[in-house]
Amino acid sequence: MKKIQIYTDGSSRGNPGPGGYGVILESKDYKKELSGGFKKTTNNRMELLAVIIGLESLKIKPLDVTIYSDSKYVIDAVIKKWLIKWEKKNFKDKKNADLWKRFLKIYRDHNVKFQWIKGHSNHPQNEKCDSLAVKAALGNKLDEDKFYEKL
Repeated sequence: MKKIQIYTDGSSRGNPGPGGYGVILESKDYKKELSGGFKKTTNNRMELLAVIIGLESLKIKPLDVTIYSDSKYVIDAVIKKWLIKWEKKNFKDKKNADLWKRFLKIYRDHNVKFQWIKGHSNHPQNEKCDSLAVKAALGNKLDEDKFYEKL
């Protein structure tokens, strides 16, 4: 099975406020950067969306995927199996249910492992993802986070 690494980060300028995500996809013969920004969102939504965008951009299924993130929110929800409990209760009273449901659809297509990276610790890909996310959050062409703005 082919292997790929996905590095992710999310940012918001205020919480809520303008936000963005940054993603780097890497394998031995491939590298791609992705980013996007939203007018009003939260940091946790952008952290989770970065992971989703990374997984959704994979064209081959299944893959061995290692996701590197500085988000304890995202990593703990999966590793500590909170997400499975939330799903069984149909995400009742859980924030970001729309994104968690979207995550589960693509997550199950791959063999995914998570690796936590301490944020702002000079990890090159994490620093680049942070830069992509901040730049996207500060951009002029921000999308609407339609689900969040309905709340």
